[in-house]
Amino acid sequence: MSDQTGSELQPSQAVNPGLHELFVCMVHVAFSSFGGGMSVWSHRLVVERRHWMTSESFIAGLTVARLFPGPNQVNMSVYIGSVFQGLLGSLSSMAGILLLPFTLLMALGVLYFNFSDIAEVNRLLAGMASAAAGMALSMGVKIFGVYKSDYLAIAIAVVVFVSLQFLNFNLIPVVLFAGPFSMLLYWPRGKV
Repeated sequence: MSDQTGSELQPSQAVNPGLHELFVCMVHVAFSSFGGGMSVWSHRLVVERRHWMTSESFIAGLTVARLFPGPNQVNMSVYIGSVFQGLLGSLSSMAGILLLPFTLLMALGVLYFNFSDIAEVNRLLAGMASAAAGMALSMGVKIFGVYKSDYLAIAIAVVVFVSLQFLNFNLIPVVLFAGPFSMLLYWPRGKV
C-alpha cells in the first residue's frame, strides 16, 4: 500500500491563489490544451510552473475528478478552485475552463460545418487527434512516475487496462467495481 502521509498530499501552503489567479490559470490551461491534453497542461501550470500543489496532491485530485461523472478537467478545475478558495474558487476555476473556450468552440463549430467537406480540413483534424493522444500518454507516464514503487497501484492499473483493452469489458461496470474496490484497499488503517 502507499506509504504517503496525508500531509504529503496537501497543496503547497506557501501559495494561496486568489479568484482572479485561478480564473486566469484555467483559461491558460484551456487555451494551451487546444485539441486535448488538458490534464498535462493543468499539471504543468499548477504543479510545475506555479507550484500551487505537489504532484501527489494533483494526481489525487485528478483521480477523484475522473471517478465523478462529467468532463474530467471541469471536475479538476472544481477541485483546484475548492482547495484554495472554496466554493467561489470552484466557480472561478470552472468559469475559466469553460467560458472563453466554449465561445471559441461554438465559432469553430460553425466554421467546421461550413468547410467539413474539404479533405485538408479532415487531415488537419487527424493530426490534432494524434497530438492529443500523445499528450494523454504523457500524463500516463507522469502518473506512473508518482506510483512506480506502489505495486498495488500498478497491479490495479494493469487489471483495469486488461479488462478494458483486451477483455472488452464495458467501462461503467469496470469503474463501478474498480473504484470502490481500490478505495477499500487504500482505506486508511491504524498502525499495526
